[in-house]
Amino acid sequence: MWRRGFTSSYTPPAQALKEKKWDALVIGGGHNGLTAAAYLARGGLSVAVIERRHVIGGAAVTEEIIPGFKFSRCSYLQSLLRPSVIRELELKRHGLKLLKPTATSFTPCLDGRYLLMGYDDHHNYLEISKFSKRDADAYPSRYENQLYKFSKLMDFLLDSRTPETLHWDSSFIDRLRDKLEKSVFWASCLRHILALGQKDVVDFMDLLLSPTSKSDILKAVLAGDAIIGSMVRPPYLLMASIHTPGSGYVLLHHVMGETDGDRNIWSHVEGGMGSISMAISNAASEAGVSIVTNAEVSQLMIGDSGTVKGVLLADGTRVHSSVVLSNATPYKTFLGLVPQDVLPDDFLRAIKYSDYNSGTTKINVAVDKLPQFHCCRSNNPEGGPQHTATIHIGSESMEEIGSACQDAWNGLPSKRPVMEMTIPSSLDKTISPPGKHVVSLFTQYTPYKPSDGSWENPTYRESYAQRCFSLIDEYAPGFSSSVIGYDMLTPPDLEREFGLTGGNIFHGAMGLDSLFLLRPAKGWSGYRTPIRGLYLCGSGAHPGGGVMGAPGRNAARIVLRDFKKHSS
Repeated sequence: MWRRGFTSSYTPPAQALKEKKWDALVIGGGHNGLTAAAYLARGGLSVAVIERRHVIGGAAVTEEIIPGFKFSRCSYLQSLLRPSVIRELELKRHGLKLLKPTATSFTPCLDGRYLLMGYDDHHNYLEISKFSKRDADAYPSRYENQLYKFSKLMDFLLDSRTPETLHWDSSFIDRLRDKLEKSVFWASCLRHILALGQKDVVDFMDLLLSPTSKSDILKAVLAGDAIIGSMVRPPYLLMASIHTPGSGYVLLHHVMGETDGDRNIWSHVEGGMGSISMAISNAASEAGVSIVTNAEVSQLMIGDSGTVKGVLLADGTRVHSSVVLSNATPYKTFLGLVPQDVLPDDFLRAIKYSDYNSGTTKINVAVDKLPQFHCCRSNNPEGGPQHTATIHIGSESMEEIGSACQDAWNGLPSKRPVMEMTIPSSLDKTISPPGKHVVSLFTQYTPYKPSDGSWENPTYRESYAQRCFSLIDEYAPGFSSSVIGYDMLTPPDLEREFGLTGGNIFHGAMGLDSLFLLRPAKGWSGYRTPIRGLYLCGSGAHPGGGVMGAPGRNAARIVLRDFKKHSS
């Protein structure tokens, strides 16, 4: 298959890796691994990033699968990348360009109505009023304002290292410094909580456990953000009083991001999501990082004392370093790369039995024209605001989402999938030929192992893709006939090609039992691991998944501190 991605022209041969002992090695050239490498090199360390694929970026990658069409193959919108990372690594100077949509959310309905949300409060009021005046009155205060208040607390937590307990023998000064840092953290956390007030704290916990429902279509739109990348039901179902603790956090996770200081705006990235990874890699290479592609790490080298000595590549090359950061999933890191009988049994059990389920299949589509929705047609050949927004297909009601989820729980790909459609070429003219477009379909729910077939069967795969296209036809007649070609990534594809265990885009579920001090396992949330010199820097660590850069930045800060302590 034709395939071209954003590879690094500065890639040295793997042979060059073994010519010296590195201060730090990073396994995986995803955005978090590159972020960690950039900070480490800026801190004075010699750093090499080792990437298995031919292209850097991990899940934040742009690839030309069909000639002339550049797809953001996995992640597809930007909002969560931490402002501190953008600012400190000067990513805009290194080529990052964000394209703000002219509308935020578009939900077409089969009955001819639609919900088009934007940046103007009065416009949003009128849109919601078409379905419920009561909810239009309540929406700004009961939803947006509350979430923005909570986001300030989340900003603090995202950019902070967890107050994890020290595991190794430490000096009196180290223990004293650790206690002082924990005191500072909890004092800062308490100040943020007190700033919210008692009522807002109660509302915050209620959101995490069971988000507030609105009118049917508005509930479904908000629920769509709460179920992203999971196999859980939406927080509230009309057909039963079922709610999923933790899905509210994922909802908050999807509104706490920002673009140029504005909250809850998901932007397209010029050149696709791979441009984020390229900007970070440019910052990293400027700081002196060596980035190697087409080099697979097969095993960590562990010394007799239980400390890291480096990595062994699949071609037999030994690369030496006393510090290794893994951007792979916790499952891949500890059950795939670490030799047997090195890790504690209880730790291995926690990693092995963590939730890596995923209901996500990503379909990237090349089309010869913009889809035209029968409820909101545009006379402009360049498209209307609805084409730039996140488009919700199959999300008119909570029953629809609940039914789609139930299909997957029964082992079947959803009969009527829930889809987030985005059309980045509506704003970005660099990713498709003139007059043609790139369409991204983030679809749910699809089980990892269907009970009625196999994703390895081309006919079975084709039937699911056509099911998605046919559903879009109900809202935008003629979509199927506009398809030039497509690239489809099921959960097993995401695992095989991108190393995402179970196909989970977050490196593991983001429920309340797998966040903060519990991520990736209880007692090991501080980026360090039971193996001295081995650190996690990917989405499996605090604060979790999404194109944030926070795990990479936080892990690098821990490594630099440890390196300085051991070198003094």
